[in-house]
Amino acid sequence: MGDGLSADVSSMAARSKDEPNSNAHTLEAVFRQEHGRILASLIGSLRDFDLAEDSLQEALATAIQTWPRDGVPRSPASWLITTARRKALDRLRREQVGTRKLAEAAVLAELEREECAPPMESAITDDRLRLIFTCCHPALAPEARTALTLRTLGGLTTAEIARAFLVPEATLAQRLVRAKQKIRDAGIPYVVPNDGDLPERLGSVLAVIYLVFNEGYSATSSDTLVRRDLCKEAIRLARLLVALMPDEPEVRGLLALMLLHDSRRDTRLDAAGELVLLEIQQRSRWDHAQIREGIDVLDAALSRHRPGPYQLQAAIGAVHAEAPTPGDTDWPQIVALYGRLALLFPSPVVELNRAVAVAMADGPERGLAMIEPLTERLDSYQPFHATRADLLRRLHRTGEAAAAYQRAIELTTNAAELRFLESRLAAL
Repeated sequence: MGDGLSADVSSMAARSKDEPNSNAHTLEAVFRQEHGRILASLIGSLRDFDLAEDSLQEALATAIQTWPRDGVPRSPASWLITTARRKALDRLRREQVGTRKLAEAAVLAELEREECAPPMESAITDDRLRLIFTCCHPALAPEARTALTLRTLGGLTTAEIARAFLVPEATLAQRLVRAKQKIRDAGIPYVVPNDGDLPERLGSVLAVIYLVFNEGYSATSSDTLVRRDLCKEAIRLARLLVALMPDEPEVRGLLALMLLHDSRRDTRLDAAGELVLLEIQQRSRWDHAQIREGIDVLDAALSRHRPGPYQLQAAIGAVHAEAPTPGDTDWPQIVALYGRLALLFPSPVVELNRAVAVAMADGPERGLAMIEPLTERLDSYQPFHATRADLLRRLHRTGEAAAAYQRAIELTTNAAELRFLESRLAAL
């Protein structure tokens, strides 16, 4: 969706902050919570990403004008889909006069048949799964698959995705343009592929779903740390995938991993919206029913004896979840699990996390020795500098810690994380 329009919706809600039940706040809530469902439905009807995004922009602009006057529709999401379809229909009719394009004529005819039939909520569900498989088609470059899904399904702005990928915004925008053109020009179908084609796309699909969850769990750019709508959507998509591919242990591993992380969501911020570290969270407030479900899902995955990265990360999450107090955490087991993960899925980020576990098991000096060789590869990665700063602080190397905190602050775009790091720096 248009980055500018999302700002318009948020701005309208901000102007109505003293009216908690205002139409403006309703529209913002629909925009944030339902945009993935709405856009997936539109792309399914129109077979054109740009036309779907532009039509939804126009529908939202109409809502900004009419909802304060006429009231909120009974089904806001269906209203937006119907209005956007009509906007697209009007545009295609205008273009048909001059071009008579056969593809547009087919879409136009289909839309005219659907125009008087508002979309049913149940029909939208599978559209999101179709969209994610379309975005993850092997004909697209891997980085483009992820970016396009985050843009359409996750509703992130181009700037937010560029920050997450550590690339210039213009570079990311060009990737999105090329990916949408490829889908259109190559005629990539908007469908869940048949059983034979599922495995080759599964890795990309799982990676994208986890990125959507991570953006919700620790928002790249937001006033708060958590975006619950994205966490909920990622978990919902993983459940759909488990139903679609019940014999794939990594699908269950991803679902277990997200359930275990999400079980701690409500304790990650205090009442004032400030960051609360894992070791001081109120474990009695963790969602223990969700923890039990996550462990059951993980056990079902591990029983297939095909361990993968998501299952190993979920096992690490389970060790944390099962410890009644921070002091009961089995850090040597976590170190061993990260060691296995590093063999299966080597990356500097895995090594960073393993160093943190080693620091907890054997002391900050050993952990720091492990992360120093990662400096060049992770110099633009905020968690690296935040971790290094904390280890230096624990070793009472105050000057070096201050410099590391300052570098982490420079790379931080989330308001809650920024306040936490600034408080740590000030405390030195």
